[in-house]
Amino acid sequence: MKANNYPFYFIALGLISLLFGLLCGLLAGFQYVIPDFIKETLPFHVIRPLHTFFVISWILLSAIGGIYFYIKNANQSLIKWHFWLFVFTGFGIVISYLSKNFAGKEYLEFPSYFYFPIVLGWILFGIHYCKTMLPSFKNWPVYYWMWATGIVFMIYHFTEAHLWMLPYFRENFIQNIALQWKSGGSYVGSWNMLVYGTALFIMSKISGDESYAVSKKAFFFYFLGLTNLMFGWAHHIYIVPTAPWIRYFAYGISMTEWIILVSIIYDWKKSLSTAKKTEFSLAYKLMMMADFWVFLNIVLALLLSIPAINLFTHGTHITVAHSMGTTIGINTLILLSSIAYIIEITNPLGMRSQKNIQIGIKIFHSSFILFWITLLLMGAKKGYWTFFNPTFSFGKFQDSLHLIYTLFTLFGIGILIGLYMIVFEFLKKLRSVSKNNIEM
Repeated sequence: MKANNYPFYFIALGLISLLFGLLCGLLAGFQYVIPDFIKETLPFHVIRPLHTFFVISWILLSAIGGIYFYIKNANQSLIKWHFWLFVFTGFGIVISYLSKNFAGKEYLEFPSYFYFPIVLGWILFGIHYCKTMLPSFKNWPVYYWMWATGIVFMIYHFTEAHLWMLPYFRENFIQNIALQWKSGGSYVGSWNMLVYGTALFIMSKISGDESYAVSKKAFFFYFLGLTNLMFGWAHHIYIVPTAPWIRYFAYGISMTEWIILVSIIYDWKKSLSTAKKTEFSLAYKLMMMADFWVFLNIVLALLLSIPAINLFTHGTHITVAHSMGTTIGINTLILLSSIAYIIEITNPLGMRSQKNIQIGIKIFHSSFILFWITLLLMGAKKGYWTFFNPTFSFGKFQDSLHLIYTLFTLFGIGILIGLYMIVFEFLKKLRSVSKNNIEM
């Protein structure tokens, strides 16, 4: 393996993780429709954490790979150590899940000793970033600040998510559950800094104009996003008995969620010339699709942040729709746009590859919209059954959802087919780029 190809290896491993994450999600969907489907081999309680692990890995690995590619004078030795540390840790986590060894918390169900190599990898990333970027510290555009913030808070909140190992937290149930949900919300906010910073970087480079990235408006939105990361988590714990001021403050903070990104993308779209949109057509199209999902998720997030509605929707598929809109509709599309940009500036796609990707995008996006709507319907029915139809048994309620579960699975197949078409073309091109050792 060539030393300076490791950013491509991070991205390729992220794309492979996306493929596995989609496959696990589809298998889980089949178990909704056919409860005994591969139940003995891969039961739902194994597939779900595998799906979560692979999707989170896709987001983090592709964001890390992109950042390594975009920053100059990278230390290839540190990148190499970071890559292999994550590879072997990832294999260990998958094996632990397949062997039904769940010794962690929700979303981080792997045994707690995996905390140490993971946090070490983030520390290596932070050391590399500081060594590379500190000389230009005074002139950083906003996306460099976002990446630095994301790295620091990933280390902090990933550590916070494992404080339950200490008796002080583990032995207090209310404190334990509040910390678990708090750290989970902030953990997502931390990787959003990496992803949204990547979005800003791409938009600056495509437009060829750095003025917005160093403007007062951009930094105002950065600090607004940082406030969301630090305090917006509290709307996850409305149902936990905490101080009322925390809930009110969280409600106010949540009202700003994603308005940041909508404004930034809108301004960028207005500033782009037709030539730039054509030159980076695929990266532009994927970013515009992400903008569409930002808008939808703003509406849903604002509704979910209202305590009365949150009580009705908490623990239903409406929450899942919110998280899917974020991870697939926003994060995944931004990261695919980043990969498309890297390909377009190193080794542009041929006509056949572009055609396959365009078909894949149409299949994926139409399927995902319908998939998202079915999640909302499932969540609404669950909320109604919980609060307004208590005499209706759970078994009968589940049977009443069979048609929706079937549609949910069919649309999931469409998402898988569409994204597989995109990912396979990207992987082929990345292989060609790394083989020829083409750099920015």
